[in-house]
Amino acid sequence: MRSSKFFFATLKEAPAEAEVASHRLMLRAGLIRRLGAGLYTWMPLGLRVVRKIEAIVREEMNRAGALEVLMPCVIPAELWVESGRWDAFGPQMLKIRDRHQRDFLFGPTHEEVVTDIARREVRSYRQLPLHLYQIQTKFRDEIRPRFGVMRAREFVMKDGYSFHADYADLEREYRAMYDTYARIFTRLGLRFRAVAADPGAIGGTGSHEFHVLAESGEDAIAWCPDSDYAANVELAEALAPAAPRPAPGAPLAQVPTPGRETCADVAALLGVPIERTVKSIALVAGGRFALLLVRGDHTLNETKVAKVPGLAPFRFATEEEIARHTGAPPGYLGPVGLGEALVVADRTVAAMADFVCGANKEGFHLTGVNWGRDLPEPAIVADIRNVVDGDPSPDGRGRLRIERGIEVGHIFQLRTKYSEAMQATFLDEHGVARPIEMGCYGIGITRIVAAAIEQNHDERGIVFPRAIAPFEACIVPIGYARNPAVREAADRLYRDLAAAGVDVLLEDREERAGVLFADMDLIGIPHRLVVSERGLAAGTVEYKARRDASGQPVPAASAVAFLRERLAT
Repeated sequence: MRSSKFFFATLKEAPAEAEVASHRLMLRAGLIRRLGAGLYTWMPLGLRVVRKIEAIVREEMNRAGALEVLMPCVIPAELWVESGRWDAFGPQMLKIRDRHQRDFLFGPTHEEVVTDIARREVRSYRQLPLHLYQIQTKFRDEIRPRFGVMRAREFVMKDGYSFHADYADLEREYRAMYDTYARIFTRLGLRFRAVAADPGAIGGTGSHEFHVLAESGEDAIAWCPDSDYAANVELAEALAPAAPRPAPGAPLAQVPTPGRETCADVAALLGVPIERTVKSIALVAGGRFALLLVRGDHTLNETKVAKVPGLAPFRFATEEEIARHTGAPPGYLGPVGLGEALVVADRTVAAMADFVCGANKEGFHLTGVNWGRDLPEPAIVADIRNVVDGDPSPDGRGRLRIERGIEVGHIFQLRTKYSEAMQATFLDEHGVARPIEMGCYGIGITRIVAAAIEQNHDERGIVFPRAIAPFEACIVPIGYARNPAVREAADRLYRDLAAAGVDVLLEDREERAGVLFADMDLIGIPHRLVVSERGLAAGTVEYKARRDASGQPVPAASAVAFLRERLAT
């Protein structure tokens, strides 16, 4: 491709709307342009990156035996009513009506559609297993679209669905997809980690997320350097302290803490470690007022709370409800003297002694609080907090580390959640009708572009992995328009590289060399060859990898072989 025949739309400065590195650089490099909130046009340069990602995903899915289909974006409402998700999915769903006032939705995911295909087409166990996938546009009406294509409302996704006669075969395919996803992200040139995860709104049992590691990632993942353990923080288990609860050593006392409503402020005022404090979170679950207790330096995990028997569904209590049940405003709550309220303690809190908590009286806290002496043992003890760096690994083989990640893939064992709801059955070898076991496997195609940039950029711009760069290499001739020898050498090198199968860009625009170099760095092309009058006089061209600080001379006669060798590494 010659740049004079291409369309470049680079910017010196990113628009003010850009919040993270990938968003700024994608706008500056001309990969995308904003149409509306969470809606982006993929420009020619950006679309080349998307297509390369799609090609790798498609190759690996086909290699794994999956079959590509294309399902409608607009879905009749009755399918989602059947599955029970028409109301349950929430306001992310874009609901629409046609001219006959019939309800439809713009598909955020396609479990219902593909289950409808299975129940119409699959009759016998002999037709199983079956794996269908598509690469298609989705829409989710994010309440706050942000970070460019990272959290857009419209996006491109690969979603696959497998169908099985029994759970053992579903587990086999699940493991195969785990390995397939690992190959995909390895081929894309990304540093990633697969972690156990919560299935969330999709439903089902087993679930793993694939995260591109990046400091700007929205998700926290917990992993153990001494074992294979890795899990999303939402799912990672916080073990109970190994040591038994100490005996009481201090008397119960009420102390004034005016204006101190956080554990950190109370700890600072009293001169105690924040680890000695307990924070109280008020909920209403099943019409009953409940107080959840976590250590002052820990954070509540709502996903875990929802799994505690008797607490789902729950909502946070209002200030009026808090005042009615405790007599105090938020910031001064505690479990002492709560009467009929349900007290749920995190495992760590249940093992604490002589702790500090709210006194249920504005401007006061209690010190020296002990279970069994000052208040009854908690009604429920459960793991309701997020793990932190240094916690023991749940597999007992070391300590956890916390890293940030960007979720780019998710696989689920759906089991029979949708097949039972929608009566998708098959006849087994004995002629008995049984629900089909299902798996679900998603990859955020357009999100990968942003994730790759978050992981690979510097002060000059994007540093794309070779596999997904818009071009593998570029040729930058100095004085292309005015120097026939440079033009001839650059054109010859361009033809030879193209003939060797290299996806190469010839920078033949009439711009200053500094502008050309800056643009090539900005858009993230991994390899650059510079053709200049001085170099030709010495029989060389200059080679520079995108991450290198400076270039190196390479014999012009062997430049093609040299670059092909670099591309192979």
